[in-house]
Amino acid sequence: PRLCCPQAVILKVLLFFRLLAFPEPTSRKGNKTTWNGTKPALLQLSDYLLTHYKKGVRPVQDWRRTTNVAIDVMVYAILSVDEKNQVLTTYIWYQQHWIDEFLRWNPEDFDNITQLSLPTESIWVPDILINEFVDMGKSPDIPYVYVRSHGEVKNLKPIQVVTACSLDIYNFPFDVQNCSLTFTSWLHNIRDINISLWRQPELVKFDKSVFMNQGEWELLYVLSQFQEFSVEGSDSYAEMKFYVVIRRRPLFYAVNLLLPSIFLMVMDIVGFYLPPDSGERVSFKITLLLGYSVFLIIVSDTLPATAIGTPLIGVYFVVCMALLVISLTETILIVRLVHKQDLQPHVPDWVKRLVLERATILLCIRNRKKFYPSRTQSSEISRRPEDDDSTDKQNHYGCENLREFERAAGARPAPGPPPSPVPGESSPVADSILQEIAAIRQFLEKRDEFRDIAREWLQVGYVLDVLLFRAYLVAVLAYSITLGTLWSVWQYA
Repeated sequence: PRLCCPQAVILKVLLFFRLLAFPEPTSRKGNKTTWNGTKPALLQLSDYLLTHYKKGVRPVQDWRRTTNVAIDVMVYAILSVDEKNQVLTTYIWYQQHWIDEFLRWNPEDFDNITQLSLPTESIWVPDILINEFVDMGKSPDIPYVYVRSHGEVKNLKPIQVVTACSLDIYNFPFDVQNCSLTFTSWLHNIRDINISLWRQPELVKFDKSVFMNQGEWELLYVLSQFQEFSVEGSDSYAEMKFYVVIRRRPLFYAVNLLLPSIFLMVMDIVGFYLPPDSGERVSFKITLLLGYSVFLIIVSDTLPATAIGTPLIGVYFVVCMALLVISLTETILIVRLVHKQDLQPHVPDWVKRLVLERATILLCIRNRKKFYPSRTQSSEISRRPEDDDSTDKQNHYGCENLREFERAAGARPAPGPPPSPVPGESSPVADSILQEIAAIRQFLEKRDEFRDIAREWLQVGYVLDVLLFRAYLVAVLAYSITLGTLWSVWQYA
């Protein structure tokens, strides 16, 4: 009988649920298997493969046969490099390929389906891990694998890898790091599971197609190496090592660390052109030293810290600080030499010969005459005490003659009016004036002597300042050239 529309719909729904609950039986013709009914081909194939599948058993018909797992690695990004904890965090695209002999079918029997996606938890998966794992990364969960009709299983998944790595920061910020990723089966020996490389080693080495090349680190290449090892004479295990070689981009550190230090050192060198007999040089160099100390405090958080060693750039900063201290010490000595206020002896002759004659020739000072001592001035200064004695004697004799003449004049009778004063007659006022003039002359002569001695020591100080400045400049240039050469070789090696 002809049913109405609502009844027909209800009957079709019931028929559909019946087919889902009780599929039509299969018919086998020889080795071929065909499915009847209206069930989709993908569901029919999935039920056919997983109905009697045991995922806890290695998928081989003969247990003596080895399961070969081919792996491949592509580095996607370098997330972080922790020098203090010696940890490298990378993001890789990882894939595995193996043959599952229990997951095979004839595509002609299932609507020519050649590959099928199955849940990962429903099939056997090799227990291949990374030996350097130290932490679980935030990797996305990929719940499916691809299975081909001849039994090949392809497992592709992205992994955030947090691994231990021996980081060498001596060449920071021009360092190159080599970290390994070792893939091996944790339980199965090489007779059960063998590991091979999916692609050619040359293709893996220079493959940067998916690498995000915008961070601090640059991927140089990825080396692959297969090796077999055993633990204390036990069974042999297969492992595949991938050496991820990365290099740090030094531009940020060169701009923020090296250039400020170089500028401060250049200002320290320029400070030598301030006159040593002025007090500004000492205050200038002390200001530079304080500024460099503040700079080191600021950059201390930027430098990598490890318990193994110190990067060369840290040694560079310490040596620069030592050079600033040496420069300040040299300035203090020179200023002390040229600003001695108490009476000093004349410059010794051996100092004059060594500093004012030979050192000026060695330093190629063109106007060397200004550094030679004035012999005429020295001889005049040496003769001045004798002149002072003779002058004092003449003044003394003159006064005695005046007194004798006064006494003789007083003993004579005065017949007439009092005699007029003699033009050469002495008086207490004249004596005091002569004594003051002699004292002033002696003071001026002593002052001239002090000035001549100070001038000689000032000449010695200038020559020593030039000598120490050039030695300091040679040391700074040699140190800079050495570090620049080392960093250039490391950067372009």
